[in-house]
Amino acid sequence: MRFMTYDDTLDALGLLCPLPVLKARKRLKSMSAGQVLCIKADDPAAVIDIPHFCNEAGHTLEASIPEGAYMEYLIRKGS
Repeated sequence: MRFMTYDDTLDALGLLCPLPVLKARKRLKSMSAGQVLCIKADDPAAVIDIPHFCNEAGHTLEASIPEGAYMEYLIRKGS
């Protein structure tokens, strides 16, 4: 996997559905189009919820990276 930088991080560890997506939505609102948000989440539902959120909201899920007990999701904000 290639190295990718990001502009902001959201620690959603310990949060359950729908909180990781709700917090991501709020954080992305304050970011500019094209910037990348890294979300750290350990909610098993996030594997489904985050890609669905990106698809519905017009953002791009750049990567889903397993990091042991949690996942990192890199989301590029849409316009």
